Amino acid sequence: MLSKKTKYGIKALAYIARKKDRKPVQASEISENENISQKFLESIMLELRKSGFLGSKKGKGGGYYLIKEPGEIRMTAVIRVLEGPIAMVPCVSLNYYEKCDDCPDENTCSVHKLMIQVRDASLQVLGENTLEDIASLQ
Repeated sequence: MLSKKTKYGIKALAYIARKKDRKPVQASEISENENISQKFLESIMLELRKSGFLGSKKGKGGGYYLIKEPGEIRMTAVIRVLEGPIAMVPCVSLNYYEKCDDCPDENTCSVHKLMIQVRDASLQVLGENTLEDIASLQ
């Protein structure tokens, strides 16, 4: 299940991406328009800034802005930063692989085989969608 943190992060990025003038957007504006707690949103925005998705400007006219074009930001990258692994179990993760303690042989594990298919389908959908795609859906 997608966490609220990730859901709100995607909503905030999409909100900023829809701004045609590309001026910095204050967290309070996003909070009000997307119905997100401002305090929670600030922590998400800080994480997105540290991860290189957003820049920030202080003072009058300040706020958050996208560092890259929306078409260059893939949803796989956003999900991995905010949520962590895309795979549902660690033994099929491409970036966070760990062997499962309860599995003697991944090659014969039915759960492993199924989760590879789920991971690949998720990666395909998330990899094919950019922030530009998500922002233009509304």
